[in-house]
Amino acid sequence: MAKPRTAAENKAARAQAQAARKAAAKERRGQLWQAFNLQRREDKRLLPYMIGAFVVIVAISVAVGLWAGGLTMFTLIPLGVVLGALAAFIVFGRRAQKSVYSKAEGQTGAAAWALDNLRGKWRVTPGVAATGHLDAVHRVIGRPGVILVGEGSSARVRPLLAQEKKRTARLIGDVPIYDLVVGNGDDEVPLAKLERHLNRLPANITAKQMDTLESRLAALGTRGLMAATRRARLRRACDRREA
Repeated sequence: MAKPRTAAENKAARAQAQAARKAAAKERRGQLWQAFNLQRREDKRLLPYMIGAFVVIVAISVAVGLWAGGLTMFTLIPLGVVLGALAAFIVFGRRAQKSVYSKAEGQTGAAAWALDNLRGKWRVTPGVAATGHLDAVHRVIGRPGVILVGEGSSARVRPLLAQEKKRTARLIGDVPIYDLVVGNGDDEVPLAKLERHLNRLPANITAKQMDTLESRLAALGTRGLMAATRRARLRRACDRREA
């Protein structure tokens, strides 16, 4: 049986936890400041947009406060400062995200990276199917159902998507399956708009059904990845023999 901790030990543990939280908060602030400076050097419009957003919100708050008069004025002005700072931070976040996506555009694995960074309760399995040319299909499970996301050459990845869609349909029955290709061509979804595209899909299944789907498709994803690995190894072996 574990011996109960003394009051001094509890106090020391609380102090240690508080110190850890402070250190983590300081590290996050440092990372945020570093990201801001990096983005400011690359994006010359960042500061004007942030300042503009702050000034507009504060000006509106001051105008409404002066019009209302009384205590409302003293309430709205500080509130406007807080909301203005929040608006400036949102502008920074949006422009930083846009910059990151523009750098990732066209890079191998960019779609998998974007899917891994989705906000919300999405279940992502990267590389459920692939070719030896680094084209890949990633599977996403969400409230819309199953979404198959292809990246790479459209001519090669679309047949791969169709094949994976058939394999998936055999296991999940009537659950909706969506498929798309990430890119800038016709009928493709740009990388920067991928998350927005997924969020606009209708909700067709429940969270409990998502758990069931994930269990059913786990083995299918493993088989697809193993097959892709074998194909890639075979291609490398052929290339070595030709060399």
